[in-house]
Amino acid sequence: MKQLGEILLEEGLVTEDQLLAALDEQVEQGTSLGRVLVQMGVLTEMQLVSALAAQLGMPFADLDDYAVDRQAVASVPASAIRRYTVLPIGFDESGNILLAMADPSNVVAIDDIRAMSGRGVVPVVTTHDNVARAIDRFVRSDSEIQDLTQAMEDEAQEDAVDLANLQGVADDDAPIVRFVNLLVTQAITDRASDIHIEPTEHDLRVRYRIDGVLHEMQRSPKNITHGVISRVKILSDIDIAERRKPQDGRMSVVHNGRKIDLRVATLPTVWGEKIVMRILDNSTASLALKDLAFSDGNYEIYERSFSKPYGMILVTGPTGSGKSTTLYATLNAVSRPEINVITVEDPVEYRLDGINQVQVNPKAGLTFASALRSILRSDPDVVLLGEIRDHETAQIAIEASLTGHLVLSTLHTNDAPSAVTRLTEMGIEPFLVGSALDCVVAQRLARKLCDKCKEQYVPEPEELIAMHFPWQQGEERPTLYRPVGCVACSRTGYRGRVALHEVMAVDEDIERHAVAGSSASEISKSAIAGGMKTLREDGFLKVREGRTSLEEIIRVVA
Repeated sequence: MKQLGEILLEEGLVTEDQLLAALDEQVEQGTSLGRVLVQMGVLTEMQLVSALAAQLGMPFADLDDYAVDRQAVASVPASAIRRYTVLPIGFDESGNILLAMADPSNVVAIDDIRAMSGRGVVPVVTTHDNVARAIDRFVRSDSEIQDLTQAMEDEAQEDAVDLANLQGVADDDAPIVRFVNLLVTQAITDRASDIHIEPTEHDLRVRYRIDGVLHEMQRSPKNITHGVISRVKILSDIDIAERRKPQDGRMSVVHNGRKIDLRVATLPTVWGEKIVMRILDNSTASLALKDLAFSDGNYEIYERSFSKPYGMILVTGPTGSGKSTTLYATLNAVSRPEINVITVEDPVEYRLDGINQVQVNPKAGLTFASALRSILRSDPDVVLLGEIRDHETAQIAIEASLTGHLVLSTLHTNDAPSAVTRLTEMGIEPFLVGSALDCVVAQRLARKLCDKCKEQYVPEPEELIAMHFPWQQGEERPTLYRPVGCVACSRTGYRGRVALHEVMAVDEDIERHAVAGSSASEISKSAIAGGMKTLREDGFLKVREGRTSLEEIIRVVA
């Protein structure tokens, strides 16, 4: 059998000097040569496992690119796949199962899979993380959800009421409980941001919003609707007897050792109560501003604003455009032990350490305006307002920014210049807007191209002209990327999202426009003349960088 070092040299994965250095380090550490090379950054985990498989004469597979046979996956129970962290990925010429596993010496797993499937088993080596990711992709909860749906349909009666369906809710093995648990677990696995549970005339529809686009995942019989809705409402501490008006709640789950909160909203419709669960991953709240895809020029402008001790910064855009994430990242940048940071939110989406967060409660008389008045008496340095919705809140926020506080908030406008006119339309004096407002960030989220399958291409001149891409006739056409689709991105060509920004610093020209009551288009022209990059221009920059596609920018930016 060849030595590992010999194999690595033959495959060109290491140089002789690197191998000699690793051998010296191996003697000092007393660990394996492969582990030392990984620690040195010479090899990746995948390259090491591939070389070890070659040394043992065993097949190796990178499951991120492997065409997994779903029939093979279905031949072994999902419980066994997850218990042993293995994945059937296909069949060989003799009909044996090709079993991807990180530990090919696990004879217990191999014997059990052989007994369950009634076939021979051929181990295929891969890394633990690689097989775990593939299990999340291919061993979905859909089939189990379908089985539970059938079980609930058999038990349910058309005229049953919620309370009748709740008899088994306290039992963790009750079908209704497992059905809801699986819906939430699968949504988190699929990287969904929202779960929509929607009663229709004939059935119950479940949709997930993934990378900003809704995908239908499940249709279940109409007669399980009351049980599912009631279960979610109980978990979210929502009144199950009230069906005539919208309600809000919150629930928490633990997924793969991570605590994930869900914000739950009910909405009465003609066919029953619709439920939307917003999945709040707390890791989002700890992001740094550098992680939010600000271009260098935009980041410099924005940093100058949030580094000041006072003034107002607004983040604008439609619902779901990442405004809260940007504000929380800004808080992480400015928060220090010597600074008092207070937020007023409705609802408090993410809990942050070291920051005083206030939940709006209109029933108790705690509105944005009243809470803001109170916290200004609590000696704040930085104030975050969840949203400016009315004249009273806007007026107090403006005054706070003029009296030595840094105020961060959101506003619903289509672009940055419109924020100025929006505040004056709320009844704020134009001269106050110009004096208090320091920076406005308009934001959108575009789907990010999948790094595994995106392909280069040179667009035709007609396409560039039609898309208004910054290119002139006679210039060399740029090399761009477009979506293809692979197993890693569920054949969509996109995986994750990237933010587009329009950052407008309020300078003397913008201030004069605000005082003069100029229109948003006039303010926009002045801001562009002052160096502001529009949302579309920032989008085209991300297209040139290969982060997203031309079609996606046109989809999200008018």
